Amino acid sequence: MIRCLAFFVLLFLANGCETSTRNKSVILTPGAPESGGFSSARLARLDSGMADWVKKKWINGSVALIARNGKIVFHKAYGYNDLDSKSPLDKNGIFRIASQTKAITTVAAMILWEEGKFAIDDPVSKFIPSFANQGVLDKYEPKDTTFTTVPAKRLITIRDLLTHTSGIGYPGIGTPEANAIYAKYQTTGGVGVAEQNLSEVMTQLGTLPLLFQPGERWMYGLNTDLLGYLVEVWSGMTLEAFFTERIFNPLGMKDTYFNLPQEKSSRLVNFFQDDGTEIKKQNKVFGTLDLNFPLIKHSYFSGGGGLSSTIYDYAIFLQMLLNEGEYNGTRLLARNTVRLMTMNQIGELFVNPATDTKFGFGFALVTEKGSRLTPSQEGTYSWGGVFSTTYWVDPKEKLIVLLYRQMWGAHISDTDKAFRPLVYQAINE
Repeated sequence: MIRCLAFFVLLFLANGCETSTRNKSVILTPGAPESGGFSSARLARLDSGMADWVKKKWINGSVALIARNGKIVFHKAYGYNDLDSKSPLDKNGIFRIASQTKAITTVAAMILWEEGKFAIDDPVSKFIPSFANQGVLDKYEPKDTTFTTVPAKRLITIRDLLTHTSGIGYPGIGTPEANAIYAKYQTTGGVGVAEQNLSEVMTQLGTLPLLFQPGERWMYGLNTDLLGYLVEVWSGMTLEAFFTERIFNPLGMKDTYFNLPQEKSSRLVNFFQDDGTEIKKQNKVFGTLDLNFPLIKHSYFSGGGGLSSTIYDYAIFLQMLLNEGEYNGTRLLARNTVRLMTMNQIGELFVNPATDTKFGFGFALVTEKGSRLTPSQEGTYSWGGVFSTTYWVDPKEKLIVLLYRQMWGAHISDTDKAFRPLVYQAINE
């Protein structure tokens, strides 16, 4: 009898400890590498490696932040923000984070889901009627950009937007047919848009053809821009106001903006491109996109790519997710909501079949099979931005990692390949 009582007491204490640990909200604080289970000597390899990228002229510069168990064990900048004057890249510089905006828009949507504003399997047409009678592209005539459609087998849903399985594409990076149709109707990627109205563009999107039957494929598209507009519909606020009031201010993210204040303009990091002979500063990309777009006042808030931020601010956001929805005494999401966001939501579909990559709500996911190709453990979730920023969260390691660059060139992929093993080899416990 005494042994049985002792067993249940131990079981109760174990469950209590598990609950206490699970509910503990970790706050990011600087610490020695050893405080986060890293080896200082092994992190020196990463330090010299990142410095070497600049010496080899792979890139102009980069910033990295690594946190484990809430301890920031690495936060450094390398290289130059201006190659002519040799002004150094600042680790507190403000970067165009592009598609890293998507995770924040997804969190905004899930906050409103928790408040009962919608159901995940609601059709988009419930909130935007133009999506009620969509067709799927059937035939396309390149001579005059006309097309025919077949009826969609079902309405697209909020779940389809969260998982990029709706059939909506991305202007400029899809098939020739899709690119031409989006160009014909002046549907853009959303970044740097000043003259158009978000409501009008997203409403018109409902009249354009889907590129495949809803739910049958995974394809990157304007899904999160549409989701961002729905956040405005559900909340009655602009996406900018919702982000600021419901996410940035509560978390203490002081340097994340759609419209970067003029007093912080000097912190906007320059953008470079390697043309094969030298690394050159760029004023425009994609032909017409002014790289000063964060400083050009606008009200078209792209939930898929419009934000600029610091690496530290985004680390706070990721730590909130790793804390299962809470940071510094503020709970944005319930832990089971974060669980939904960071588990496979696309079934047998793939983001990338070669790596067995799956997708949750807003994140790519490392699977057990895919983990054979990377030191990241199963369950690691990640994404990045077109201007060469990237991040991942490895929950099993309690690890947050971010690597920021503002450059295009052949060697960006070389830095990506070198970076991840240099991070993991330094873990010492």
